[in-house]
Amino acid sequence: MNRIPNQRMDIAEGAGPGGPESGERVPMSDAEVYVFRRFLDGDEADLLFHRLRREIAWKTETIRLFGRHIAMPRLVAWYGDLPYTYSGLTMPAEDWPPCLVGIKREVSKRTAQPFNGVLLNLYRDGRDSMSWHADDEPELGRDPVIASLSLGSVRRFVFRRNDDKSSKVLVDLPHGSLLVMDGRTQHHWQHAVPKTAKPVGERINLTFRTLFG
Repeated sequence: MNRIPNQRMDIAEGAGPGGPESGERVPMSDAEVYVFRRFLDGDEADLLFHRLRREIAWKTETIRLFGRHIAMPRLVAWYGDLPYTYSGLTMPAEDWPPCLVGIKREVSKRTAQPFNGVLLNLYRDGRDSMSWHADDEPELGRDPVIASLSLGSVRRFVFRRNDDKSSKVLVDLPHGSLLVMDGRTQHHWQHAVPKTAKPVGERINLTFRTLFG
């Protein structure tokens, strides 16, 4: 196993093959992870953030964890052609609202993936979080491609290896950035958005995925 030290990845302008327009590869073994630092420009990202905040039917969902039912520490929504089940929660298929149609098309075009579902998360402040997990549900297929669009306040996205929990890679995701997880990433790595004591504003995250019936 190639040990990766605990490290932070700074997304520098112009870094990586082809610069920010074509994406920067995150240095991780047994994974294919890319960051498009300026997938949306500032005005586009601002407009989409405010539209999603206003038009999405945000919900507080409850999941089963260690035998207990607990409220998710964030607001969520699911839109897609098929229902999606994770953490013991099944979210029914919902028609794509107009505010998501255009961005779905752009993300699919950039990644060359026919995404048919998107899970949205609204982090209201630093107390909202996402616990360690892998996007490895059976309906996502063997090597799923997950495209994660970040809007709003910068939050830290953390990876850790399944076979060495001390090996972590930290990525700060700016407003309008797109992170793509491809290949065998979900087999070897988990990811999370930890709580933070720093004062941060709201963040909306859209994770596009392809479900197989």
